[in-house]
Amino acid sequence: MAKKKTSEGIEAQPPRLQGRPPAQVQQPPAEERYADQLAFLRAVDTSSRPQGWLLSPGLVVDFLCGTHGEAIRAPSSAELPAGAPRSMVIEPKFVGGRALIERSVVTLAGERGLLLVGQPGTAKSMIGELLAAAISGSSALTIQGTAGANEDQLRYGWNYAMLLDRGPSPEALVPSPVLTAMRTGRLVRIEEITRCLPEVQDALISVLSERRLMIPELEGPDGSVFAAPGFNVIATANLRDRGVSEMSAALKRRLNFETVPPIADAQEEIDLVRRRARVVLSESGTEADVDARLLDILVRTFRDLRAGRTEEGWNVERPAAAMSTAEAVTVAAAITRQGTFFPTQKDPVSLLPGYLLGVVLKDNQEDRARLLAYWDGPIRRRGEGDALWKRMYALRDVLEELERE
Repeated sequence: MAKKKTSEGIEAQPPRLQGRPPAQVQQPPAEERYADQLAFLRAVDTSSRPQGWLLSPGLVVDFLCGTHGEAIRAPSSAELPAGAPRSMVIEPKFVGGRALIERSVVTLAGERGLLLVGQPGTAKSMIGELLAAAISGSSALTIQGTAGANEDQLRYGWNYAMLLDRGPSPEALVPSPVLTAMRTGRLVRIEEITRCLPEVQDALISVLSERRLMIPELEGPDGSVFAAPGFNVIATANLRDRGVSEMSAALKRRLNFETVPPIADAQEEIDLVRRRARVVLSESGTEADVDARLLDILVRTFRDLRAGRTEEGWNVERPAAAMSTAEAVTVAAAITRQGTFFPTQKDPVSLLPGYLLGVVLKDNQEDRARLLAYWDGPIRRRGEGDALWKRMYALRDVLEELERE
């Protein structure tokens, strides 16, 4: 694929993954999965955009939230890629409030970084990846925050063989994703920022406030790197991990916080789990649909245990595990895959107790009792008037057998 340059020098078409088509990698990045949509949107975009951006703010939001079934039509003057359609409906990739994405886009166009916070599995990382793909054309500039992350990973390091041979020089410098993003005017993603130690987090303060990174070892103009237009930071943090490494007040002031809530509507969550499970199955070479009965019970169970309260108003003791939508997708795909691998197991609902137990027991062994209490409460009561939930309650013996194993 030929690389096209914008007026700011940013690649308009992201490079392929080392020459491999997306089908040959397990999880292609967003710029690969949605390359056709991004190319179409760039071709038809006639609105003004912030300097360094590949799409205007409105189309960035449309890329994430969809166009509500309405087609975007290319003007007659638009130069579309060969074989591209003249109109396209953009499907939603994020299920949630459009206002949240609009505020995030406004933040990234300004002088502050963006911090997405929320419970595990609420699509914070996915939002960051999609925003980076739409705005910068690449989501690859990413740092995974861990307790072992050091300051070099946020600033720069050195090729020590070259450093010993020639001394400090621009050629011996090993740029971090942050430094690369500053030089090229792109977005950089920092996952789980609160897992980094405070001194590592604070390396971002001058970058976010002055938009400059000092390299004291280099003299002259090479000793300062100023951020090119388009640079900004997208960070994520789980609400459960706030106490790992509390952020300093100085860093908090340089970030706009946006909370990503769980999906509010049950049917929207069911539809999302179905779509995502299909994609996961297809990417692994399994062409099968997810059973509708399984989806209904699975998603409602996850919502009950996540909220600590059912839609009927019955209280539920919440497990310590994060009963996230992402986890529900994994379970739905795994059960469907098992039914494909072992065709004699024709009832997918019968497989659900074992997978639920595997999810619930990730953090606390006492959650086994909480899951059994959920079986003896809401599941039993629903089974009094619903044959499907009655079937689910009859599977309580499976949980007890698993407990004895």
